[in-house]
Amino acid sequence: MLRRYLGQIAIRSTDAYLSLRMTSLSPASSSTSRIPEIRVPGALTLTGLICGLVLGLLLAGKPQAQPALAIAAPVGSLWLQGLQMTILPLVAGLLFSGIVETVAAAKAGLMARRTLGIIVGFLAFSAILGAVAMPLLLDLFPAPAGVSFAQGVTPGKVPGLSDFLASLLPYNVVSAAAASAMLPVIVFVGLFAFASTRLRDEPRKLLALLFEGLAGAMMVVIGWVLKLAPIGVFALGLSLGVRSGGAALGALAHYIVLVVTVGTVVMIAGYAIAVIAGRRSLSAFFKAMLPAQVVAVSTQSSLATLPTMLAASRRLGVATTTAEFALPLAVTLFRATGPAMNMGVAIYAAKLAGVELSAGALAAGAFVAFATTFGAVSLPGTISFVSSIGPIAATMGVPLGPLGVLVAVEVVPDLMRTLGNVTMDVAVSTAVDAGMKTEEAPEETLH
Repeated sequence: MLRRYLGQIAIRSTDAYLSLRMTSLSPASSSTSRIPEIRVPGALTLTGLICGLVLGLLLAGKPQAQPALAIAAPVGSLWLQGLQMTILPLVAGLLFSGIVETVAAAKAGLMARRTLGIIVGFLAFSAILGAVAMPLLLDLFPAPAGVSFAQGVTPGKVPGLSDFLASLLPYNVVSAAAASAMLPVIVFVGLFAFASTRLRDEPRKLLALLFEGLAGAMMVVIGWVLKLAPIGVFALGLSLGVRSGGAALGALAHYIVLVVTVGTVVMIAGYAIAVIAGRRSLSAFFKAMLPAQVVAVSTQSSLATLPTMLAASRRLGVATTTAEFALPLAVTLFRATGPAMNMGVAIYAAKLAGVELSAGALAAGAFVAFATTFGAVSLPGTISFVSSIGPIAATMGVPLGPLGVLVAVEVVPDLMRTLGNVTMDVAVSTAVDAGMKTEEAPEETLH
């Protein structure tokens, strides 16, 4: 009954935020989302970036450049500060809700625990992959020289390995939050969320509603800020064009290629999981995934692709009960490409800002990339870009300036995110199915 109910939720819901409420999966508690719908002016934002870069290129080296910078730089910096002020409370609300939902799902039985085990394990791998792959790619294919960003928002200290270990737990969570120390705050919120699942129903639900309300209110605020994205990104693009010239265009193209490459590695890992853990042939998985991947590219939504993912699982011989449980759960909680590509973006932003990342900074970033994935929701790429990558950058001491420009071209990497996530979701369903069949296989009787 529970498996069929979860399948119906994911297929029928038109809301982008599927929620396994609190520690109860009752229909009354998960029928509608309280997270407000946010619309992002993506096309206008991209247009603003292009216009800003072109105008900056035209003004570069001319007397009019300095007066233009005197106006554009404060405007861009103010817009970035508007984004930065929402990150900590938004991440706290989303992370708390995501952990509570994950714990609730884990109580649904053996299949749920098996599915979540694969999900959690791969998310950890994805975070490490991003921390390793992007620096390697940047060594092999260096970013174009001559790109210069103004430090509009002051970066924090780049942590070393000892700093990372020492900062895992805050002495005072209030002072840590006031100092925008992301890592200890995230650890505290995570522990607080796990602790809340041990409470009686009434206080547990009150806490869950409180943090859900916090996340919802911050979504509204960030929606207001992002409505001004065309102006803010125009100002940042103009500043970048004046300071960097044509190198800025090369850097954006280079960034897209490298981040998409990291996402492609994650997608390829999905094929490996289907073959090794799911025990399906490579050709069968490739053929079954093609229709779902076409839908994923055209809709840029894992949720909208769910019906074709279910059809792909049936073609691969996945049991109906397994597919109807594992796929909705994966669509709700699993962002396979998230940690790797988010780390890739933050590392590239560090390169553009001239910040040298230590092993400790990369370790801290990977931990935050892994943890904040559980608070990721099916939102427009621009919003999840800010809520997911902002904490990673802040933890590693990377300024937000480059992110304000990179967010405008997120539409292309976002295609790869959806493609990789959809491929991995179906791969997980094959692995869960193979594991369940092994569990259910009768033991041989020796005579």
